[in-house]
Amino acid sequence: MAASRSSIFRLINASQHTSCPCHGPSHSHSHSGQLNALSQLRTFATPVNTVEKEYAFEVAASNLRFGDGVTAEVGMDLKNMKARKVGVFTDPNVAKLGPMKNAIASLEAQSDLPFEVFDQVVAEPTEDSWRQAIAWSRKHDFSHILALLTPSATSVGGGSVIDTAKAANLFSVYKDADLMDFINAPIGKGLPISKTLLPLIAIPTTAGTGSETTGTAILDITSRSFKTGIANRAMKPVLGIVDTHNTESCPTAVHISSGLDVLFHSMESYTAIPYTERTPRPSNPILRPAYQGSNPVADIFSLWALRTTVKYLPRIAKNRDDTEARRQMLLASSFAGIGFGNAGVHLCHGMSYPISGLNKKGPKYKHPGYVTDLPIIPHGVSVALTGPAVFQFTAPSDPDRHREALAIFTNTTVTDPSITRISDRDIGAHLYEAIARFLDGLGVPRGLKAVG
Repeated sequence: MAASRSSIFRLINASQHTSCPCHGPSHSHSHSGQLNALSQLRTFATPVNTVEKEYAFEVAASNLRFGDGVTAEVGMDLKNMKARKVGVFTDPNVAKLGPMKNAIASLEAQSDLPFEVFDQVVAEPTEDSWRQAIAWSRKHDFSHILALLTPSATSVGGGSVIDTAKAANLFSVYKDADLMDFINAPIGKGLPISKTLLPLIAIPTTAGTGSETTGTAILDITSRSFKTGIANRAMKPVLGIVDTHNTESCPTAVHISSGLDVLFHSMESYTAIPYTERTPRPSNPILRPAYQGSNPVADIFSLWALRTTVKYLPRIAKNRDDTEARRQMLLASSFAGIGFGNAGVHLCHGMSYPISGLNKKGPKYKHPGYVTDLPIIPHGVSVALTGPAVFQFTAPSDPDRHREALAIFTNTTVTDPSITRISDRDIGAHLYEAIARFLDGLGVPRGLKAVG
């Protein structure tokens, strides 16, 4: 279905300025939160002029270290940072797999580096699980935070621990604040963050959310059957340690779902409304949202992540021991995180949260390959369900960018005759088919009916 450019912009704008941020969860996905910029600005600042559009964008991302076995360096990093006491966040699988063992060994190798471990992070963080982690963190006088998730077939996405650690960090500094003080408006108050938070090191163990690069944290509002979160540059880790060894034990189903999050992070951020279209312009730079709309810097990272994911995710689906593919997907995840962490996401992620939230009450779909007694639509899958239809719908908003995405999916270039002969009006239909074929090749359910 074709749509007018103005109607597409209105819908994308609505998804970018409501209570449904990415990550991913998903993102849980992430491992993709975002602030309600309009409500925030109206509440906490008088705009320069409510009809004036944005004229600037900012680029913010964590420092990244990438390599085989670099988890072993984290103890030295914290020692170099003069850490006094470290709060370590992980999930209940801490004793079962290698990544956390390596991190703990690195901490223990440093003399006089006290640390405490919180291993009760849940796969899909909720208000209750966040409050539990926050209460634990507030009891200790930490100087630094370390977050690391052990990947398993019970996890929805690799950002759950990192997101929980971000929240614990925030509310350890704001000791008297309530959870809803910083949750995105209109669900929470969406207050700006003006205090300096504790240094946080994040170690991802799935190639998906990109949470190690962003200031986004997502949680499940169980009473309302959707996800929202907090997004602020102040919450981004000071360092993301991206270790290719840490995805070795990741099951194929988790590789695929996480990779889908990367795919749509990059697609959505590249086709987001341009930053110059966002209104109103903030009167104070501290109120400029993390998710600003597409911009030249984010575009570079998003496009690289898209090309890499289209090339390497099918290889992992066929053979999860493909070392080169795992390495490239980890890089793509971080690159996509930088892209969407500065540009934002839109319709696929906006609609994914009610899909996964309502599943718990209604269809109770359980995705194959996930070992759990609970209903689960993995975050990446919940995003992909609407993917083909979304980009058919949004294509008229910017045919050139959608044409470039089509060229990537068809392994060609925008100057190839097979691409140039397609009219702007028909780009959406061709992109729909290209995305659908890609998802079919990965065995991803097609459409909402496929998940009940």
